[in-house]
Amino acid sequence: MAQFDYTAKSRDGKSISGTVDAADRRGAISAVERLGLTPLLVTEKSEAAKKKMKAGRGKSGSGKSMFRLSRPNHMSRNEVSLFTSELCDLIEGGMTLGNALNRLASRGDGESGPSQVITALRDSIVEGASFSTALEKFPKIFSPIFINMIRAGEASGALTDVLRRLIEHQERAAAVRSKVTKAMVYPVIVLIMGFGVAIYAMTNILPKFKTIFDSMGPDGLPPMTKMLIGISDWTKKFGLFMVIFIIAGILALYRWIQTPKGRRKWDGFKLKMPLVRGIVASATYANFARTLQSLLENGVPVLQALKITSQTVGNAVIGDELINARERVTDGTTISGPLAAGGVFPRAIIDLISTGEDTGDMPGALGHVAKRYENELERNVDIFTSALEPIMIFVVAIIIGFIAISVMQAVLSVTSGANIR
Repeated sequence: MAQFDYTAKSRDGKSISGTVDAADRRGAISAVERLGLTPLLVTEKSEAAKKKMKAGRGKSGSGKSMFRLSRPNHMSRNEVSLFTSELCDLIEGGMTLGNALNRLASRGDGESGPSQVITALRDSIVEGASFSTALEKFPKIFSPIFINMIRAGEASGALTDVLRRLIEHQERAAAVRSKVTKAMVYPVIVLIMGFGVAIYAMTNILPKFKTIFDSMGPDGLPPMTKMLIGISDWTKKFGLFMVIFIIAGILALYRWIQTPKGRRKWDGFKLKMPLVRGIVASATYANFARTLQSLLENGVPVLQALKITSQTVGNAVIGDELINARERVTDGTTISGPLAAGGVFPRAIIDLISTGEDTGDMPGALGHVAKRYENELERNVDIFTSALEPIMIFVVAIIIGFIAISVMQAVLSVTSGANIR
């Protein structure tokens, strides 16, 4: 048995410190909970001494600090999904929200980003805040849909049901992102490799033939070879500046896209771009339908649900249209008419939503919309990859073929000249 120092909160909110005997840290946490307390910090006495010694060395040492790779107060999408799933399991198992958060916080080392966030959530709950209010302190981690669904679950008393729906929503969103990312990976790899081979050929292979080309003189070179040498010389002189210019252009474009006007223009361009527009539109409509469905199923009012969906739909053009539709809604329930008036959403979506309004099953209708566009997204991804693969291969083949033919023409010219002599 080892001794553990603990700091805990009593039911009336007072901070209490003490010592318990237990076989391990988990047993110590359970012992503190059996005392009717909510543990905040449980540390083995030997570990506490080590931490104090390390702290003393840090103050009296050379001023060097340990470099931590973990980002403070940060959770990735995968970590949020795992947190939601584990929290739901613990609450369904009979734990209170505060104890469940405490268990999750105690699993980490207290210094990683997720542990810090969960600890802060636990402390807010112990101090009397609601779970949704505690989540609002981390707007960059927990999205508006996450917070508002939790708030609806607190109001209805069905927090575990809401957590399960959040898990399903996160899994569906991750699947959509995965499909879109997968569609872009292969073409990008082919393009990068093609340009890499072309640059290597012009900067390393072509100079080895320079003595042959010089012996022929400028008038004796075939036109394609002259063009290739000109490109190679220009690349050597200005290649670095070109790379800097491209990087600066990409950064400038990225910063412009971050502005409201730039974001709107860029998202509108993606909805019109050949090959890409099908993927962007179907992914956006599927996300819109799933998000709005999840919010309405959990009792979030229509106007508030439209506002939240506009912030999380992932496309500024569609988001603006949802805001406009929200302003046009008069009775607070019917949204098919205002959406149709904007002319942005396809007629198929409007008809399905209108049917849901007539039958009183709006979430069910939105579920059909989501399934339709998720299937369409899969088809568009297949079309995109099927069309882009030969295009990329053709472009790379032209570049490599141009270099090879240019060199071979010069070599054949020299060979034929030697045979004539």
